[in-house]
Amino acid sequence: MPTPTPHVVFLCTGNAARSVMAGAILAAHLGDAEVTDVGAVRITTAGTHVVEGMPMSWRTRDALTGVDVRPPVHRSLQLRDDHCADADLVVALAREHVEYVRRVHPEAAPRTATLRRLVRDLPPGPGPLADRLAALDLDAVDLEEWEDVEDPAGGELPVFEACAREIRDLIAALAPALAAETGSAR
Repeated sequence: MPTPTPHVVFLCTGNAARSVMAGAILAAHLGDAEVTDVGAVRITTAGTHVVEGMPMSWRTRDALTGVDVRPPVHRSLQLRDDHCADADLVVALAREHVEYVRRVHPEAAPRTATLRRLVRDLPPGPGPLADRLAALDLDAVDLEEWEDVEDPAGGELPVFEACAREIRDLIAALAPALAAETGSAR
C-alpha cells in the first residue's frame, strides 16, 4: 500500500519572503520532479496576515537565484483551515507564527514548530513523522527568542540574500528528518 505524500506547510507573515524561500529551497533540496510529479512531499506556503494573490518580491526572487534555487511561480495565500487540517507539519519561520497557529488553528499546534526548533529537536527516523512530532509536545513548548528567522521585509537585497542563505542551511539540516518520512533526500 503506498504511503500518503506528506504535506509540509511553511508559514511566515505576508507569504512573500521567508515561507516562499523555505518552500522553494525544500523543493530544490528534494528535487523538483519529486515534488511536482508523484511527489515525495507536498509543499504549501502561506502567511498569517496576507494580501492574497500578490507575487513574491523581486528581492525574494533574486535571493533564491543567489542560492541556486529556481524561484517558483507564486501568489500569496492566507493560512486556511484546510491547510492546517491536511498538514503533516507546519513549519513557522518565527515564534509569532506558532502563536498564531495555537490561537487560530489549535488543532494543528501539535504539528507546528519553528524551523530552528525542528532543526534542533526533530530526530531523523526511524518512525513516522507524526510519532516523532508527538514526542516533542510542540503545542506545549515555551517559545524562545532564538527560534526566529528575521523578516527581511524592508531590507535591501543583501538582507534578503542573507535570509535565503540562512534558510537554505536550516532546510539542509532539517531535510534528513523529513527524508525518513519521504524516503528521499539529496
